Amino acid sequence: MKITNIRLDRLQLRLDPPFAAAWDPRPRERFDATIVRVETDEGLVGIGSGDTMDGFPGHEHLFVGRDPLDMAQHVRTIETINFHAGRFWPLEVALWDLLGQVAGLPVAALLGNAQRRVPVYASCGELKAPAERAESALALREQGFRAMKIRIDRDRIDEGVAAVAATRDAVGDGFEIMVDLNQSWRMAGDVQPALDYATVRHTVERLRDLGVFWVEEPLPYQDVAGLTALRSATGVRIAGGEMLDSVGQILGYLDNDALDVYQMDVVLAVGITRARMLAELAHLKHRAFTPHTWTNGIGVLANLHVAAGVGGGPYFEYPYDPPGWTPERRDFMLAEPLRIDADGCLAVPPVPGLGVRLDEAAVRRWAA
Repeated sequence: MKITNIRLDRLQLRLDPPFAAAWDPRPRERFDATIVRVETDEGLVGIGSGDTMDGFPGHEHLFVGRDPLDMAQHVRTIETINFHAGRFWPLEVALWDLLGQVAGLPVAALLGNAQRRVPVYASCGELKAPAERAESALALREQGFRAMKIRIDRDRIDEGVAAVAATRDAVGDGFEIMVDLNQSWRMAGDVQPALDYATVRHTVERLRDLGVFWVEEPLPYQDVAGLTALRSATGVRIAGGEMLDSVGQILGYLDNDALDVYQMDVVLAVGITRARMLAELAHLKHRAFTPHTWTNGIGVLANLHVAAGVGGGPYFEYPYDPPGWTPERRDFMLAEPLRIDADGCLAVPPVPGLGVRLDEAAVRRWAA
């Protein structure tokens, strides 16, 4: 079997307020997505997505004519392109989809098959007032969610902590709350200083008193010593690593025992092959792996297969914050949006590959 073509479908979906303003404050009206299709001479097509693939055209010749199952070779090739251009892991996702189709197994089964379904947390992106956030938490619980993540703006710490407190009062102790301080994640042009260690420690201690399950990215990535000290000083689980795109960086975190929860995203940061290896190393150190999944439905599926395959958890990120961010909007290119079951879990599709079923009419409608 040989790769005959790599096709990129660029899509544009309008983001309406309020979510557009909350997610990206720039005056931008459209959200870009790219679907990668790896076509073969035997008629099989692997599908991946999760990043824009900007800068990839012109590199197709490094893959066309080769066996799509030569995964190790393809991963190393993608890493050499990433060094010069961007993040092209959606291509590796498509190759894993092909591998699963050839094997007749879900990708999760090829990665270890530790779980068939994974408990999720509702990952919220909007900044909402305390009463509104508490009301949204009650609605999530009614829908089957057992956990949620609340984002706190570094310039509005007191308001963010108040939102967590209001949520805790509303849902009680039987519902887990994660918090994201977003200190390692910046929009283009954001050069404002991060919160200093003392402020972060005080904030994490306040959140500890509210029983948060973990605090995500409380400090910039480069402050490995600060992250290590914060874990020791507060006793709160610290999560991070969603955008760490170097195996060496992640190994450095593991060596310094800087995180309790590792969140490498397979479509934005390290790919499926490397994520599996790093997740297993984290498990050997008795640390958790649960990938970041703030992407479209295909990217969520890719991360789901890795989490289920290696035994990720204890919760899996499910981007959801209605009315601004819904399964229909997130998964607009899929025939059916990915939905949780009544127990708050997301199941691995029991079909070969990733289980991607495209809505080709939607793909045509939103073609860039």
